[in-house]
Amino acid sequence: MKNFLLIVRWIVGLLFIFSGLVKANDPLGLSYKMQEFFEVWGWNALHDYTLAFSLLMNVFEVVTGVAVIIGWQIRTISWLLLALIIFFTFLTGYALFSGKIKTCGCFGDCLPLTAAQSFTKDLVLLLLIIILCIYRNNIQVAISNPFAIAIILISLNGTGWLQSYVLRRLPIVDCLPYKKGNNILDQMKTPEGAIADSFALNFIYKKNGQELKFDQAHFPADFDSTYIYVDRTDVLAKKGNGLKAAIADFSLQTISGTDSTAAVFDNKQYLLILAKDFNEWASWQQSIETIIKAAQLNHISVILVTADASTAQQHYANLPILRCDATVLKTAARVNPTIFFMQKANIAFKYSYTDANKIMQQILNWK
Repeated sequence: MKNFLLIVRWIVGLLFIFSGLVKANDPLGLSYKMQEFFEVWGWNALHDYTLAFSLLMNVFEVVTGVAVIIGWQIRTISWLLLALIIFFTFLTGYALFSGKIKTCGCFGDCLPLTAAQSFTKDLVLLLLIIILCIYRNNIQVAISNPFAIAIILISLNGTGWLQSYVLRRLPIVDCLPYKKGNNILDQMKTPEGAIADSFALNFIYKKNGQELKFDQAHFPADFDSTYIYVDRTDVLAKKGNGLKAAIADFSLQTISGTDSTAAVFDNKQYLLILAKDFNEWASWQQSIETIIKAAQLNHISVILVTADASTAQQHYANLPILRCDATVLKTAARVNPTIFFMQKANIAFKYSYTDANKIMQQILNWK
């Protein structure tokens, strides 16, 4: 039994540590996933708190994972893990059975799981944690208490530091389709062998006070103006294989609404400054203006891409300004603003504005 419990502890602990660290690499990604759940449930008032929830959740996962491996405060930790896995199982079960959320974000964007895979994983973890709860009195701390506390504090502070770093400097491991080295146009292509979901159109009409339903292939033989349209619904006729383009909604438009995506990607070498909004403009104004001047002195064109074009015009009237959807920018630029060094549609380099020194050096050396 002792060896069996040790194996269970390592499995549970390593999974929680891995899950917490993967999401700590990109805490904003988890916060956006939380917002997706809250939107489905109508809890939009919690949107302003999702980043704080994300930061705390990631630290909690890593610390409890470490604690269960070394056996520190196992009686308390086992119950905390049970509460956490019940919560996770509810979320993944909701995603699976409601169909309203495609993925739960359990391992972030680096290891995307389907709702079914996430739910199965959580059921297995639930069983293992129940075993830990039942036999918690048989588990002893593996090291002396002062060392155990030191390891817990290192885990807590290390995870906190990691999250603070990536929120300022972009994820250390970029698993998003807009990562360095990717070609945006290639990421927008539908994968070979992809089969999209197919839908049937169902119509609802009224005639002589009676509501009638029929699909697009079975209109009544006597259909005429006496049929009064009520509604139309799309019904899934055949599910596809889930393969789709990594980037589905990237578009750059002028202030007047003209699509300029192809024209921008036709440029040989240029900078894209992606700024979703200007809420904290004062904190990055000086860095961005220095970068713009350096690029222009080195004959590198600069384009400002934003979801808030009207404010952008007030601050950067001398720059080409293009509009882009805010959701797209949240994915492409985890730090606001983020600088892309572009060659055609290729992302040659990608930096947070806080890496101004690296950006300046890259501008000088960029060929």
